[in-house]
Amino acid sequence: MKLLQRSLVARIIASLLAISAMALVSIVVTMTVANDSRGDAGAINVAGSLRMNTYQIVAALQRYEQQPTVAQRSRVEELMEQFESRLASPALTRALPGAEDHSLHEQYRMLQGRWEEALAPQVTRAIDGGGLEVEALRQTLDGLVGDIDAMVTLLEQNSESKIQLLSALQILFLALTAVVVAIALYDIRHNLVGPLRQLVVLAREAAQRNFGYRTHLTGNDELALLGRTFDGMAEELAASYAELEERASRKKVELERSNRAMQVMHDGSRALYGGGNDLCASAAPMLRELEQLLEVGPIRLSLNDPYDDRQIPILATHSPRRPEYCRDHDCHACLLDAQPLRLEQTEQGECLLLPVSVGELMLGTLEVWHPRRQPLSDSVRRLLNALADQLATAVYLQRRIEEQQQVTLMNERAIIARELHDSLAQSLSYLKMQVARLERMQQKEAPRESQAAVFDELRTGLDSAYRQLRELLTTFRLKLEGPGLASALRQTTREFSDRLGFPVALDVDVPPHLLNPNEEIHVLQVVREALANVLKHANAHWAAVTIGFQAAQLHVAIEDDGVGLADDSSPPMHYGLVIMRDRADTLGGQMTLGNRPGGGTRVELIFTPQTARLIHQQVAPSPGGVAPAADEVADIPHGNRTPG
Repeated sequence: MKLLQRSLVARIIASLLAISAMALVSIVVTMTVANDSRGDAGAINVAGSLRMNTYQIVAALQRYEQQPTVAQRSRVEELMEQFESRLASPALTRALPGAEDHSLHEQYRMLQGRWEEALAPQVTRAIDGGGLEVEALRQTLDGLVGDIDAMVTLLEQNSESKIQLLSALQILFLALTAVVVAIALYDIRHNLVGPLRQLVVLAREAAQRNFGYRTHLTGNDELALLGRTFDGMAEELAASYAELEERASRKKVELERSNRAMQVMHDGSRALYGGGNDLCASAAPMLRELEQLLEVGPIRLSLNDPYDDRQIPILATHSPRRPEYCRDHDCHACLLDAQPLRLEQTEQGECLLLPVSVGELMLGTLEVWHPRRQPLSDSVRRLLNALADQLATAVYLQRRIEEQQQVTLMNERAIIARELHDSLAQSLSYLKMQVARLERMQQKEAPRESQAAVFDELRTGLDSAYRQLRELLTTFRLKLEGPGLASALRQTTREFSDRLGFPVALDVDVPPHLLNPNEEIHVLQVVREALANVLKHANAHWAAVTIGFQAAQLHVAIEDDGVGLADDSSPPMHYGLVIMRDRADTLGGQMTLGNRPGGGTRVELIFTPQTARLIHQQVAPSPGGVAPAADEVADIPHGNRTPG
């Protein structure tokens, strides 16, 4: 019973089995009743023939009484035997019920007793010569015929009762089958069709992302269990989908915020990398926008003093006053907040300490404060790490540019000092010695002709010194007015073409932005000095300048078809070759000087450009200081701001 309550399949199978069982029982009962009714018609016929046989016996007996012949006697005896055989016929006896107290049995015994006790003795006595009593025979015959009629009636009734029983059983089984079918259909409709329809609706609604529909199926069968499972699954899917939508919404907001923050950092990088040494004015607006986007703050940047083991505060957002280190009091980048936020007010906050470093070089630290109740997400941490890297790159480039400018300035000053020493200073020394010689000659009252030679030498020396001074002024005033080295070289070759009286060939094959300004100035000075030597000493009719970039090196060649040189040393009173070699050493290259196979000289300069190597150059850390890795950052409570 519990199985039928828990299983719809079991109920359907039970219904089919019940219908099949009732159909089988109905068939068996029908076959039994039909088998039991077999011979009833034959019994009725036999019983009916007994009545005819009785009349035949009486008629034959009357004929025998009128004509007592052997044939008539034999006819009577034959009819009596026929009556007895029909009375005892199996066709009649098999139609009798099995119960001995049945009315058919009593009627058969009464018929048999009337024949054996009444009619048969009278017929036997009549054929034996005892005489025929017509009245008694008629009464016995009427009684026997009545018994036969009663027997036939009972047989008919018995056969009709079997047919009625069969009809009743058929109606009963049909009714039971209809009841079982109705119960099965009701069960299928309410426990199979309805739940299946609700499950289909649930599946359709779930396919349309509507997880609020529920089947609310009750019961213990399979579909009810499946419906409850689907309801639970729909509820879990609704929760999961809502959670996913919430996470997607948060991710979308976070991505939009990250994109805006990246855009702010990208826009701020222009001012950051092009803001000179004023890091406060270039970085403060970007930091304030990032604070609003990322919901953090305040942010404080401190840089390590490269000459002293201490940190110097460079920039702090929400600052209530101008920092002591401020270089430009006309700048108000750190004083734009209407209500400055003091760090002491963030007692419930935490500080994220980020290293501002390039490679292993620790440049400083970046403090980012945020509320303790609102921890930073991974994306915000990555953005802050990118901000620290961006600030580190800007500070590093600024320092390297300043160092490069200082080195360039010192190199230029050394070159100027050497050029003055090797040219104008030598000439002035020579003139000073000539003046001293002239004074001694005047003291000794030397002849005027001797003093005139000294005056000529002084005049020649002054002319040479003035010419050297003009050359130095031209060299020192040289600047690149065009867009790059190629434009300045074309201008230079046009200038010397006019001075030499023939065109100077120029072939420049250099990638754009390969050389920095310092390298371009040095290359241009070497070319000008070489062309100046061609103008002064070569007596040439052809000159060419070739500049190319091969195997990561710049090749500069100046050739002419002049008289050439006896060796690679500088001529007297000319120190241009020495200055050219100094410039080559400054560039980290090598300069060679030699005669061409076809005549003339060839000056060649080869060096490796240093542009775009500032960021990638590894700088050794200061003694005892190692920059922490980018991922070695931690949340530090207020008051504990020591880097991890």
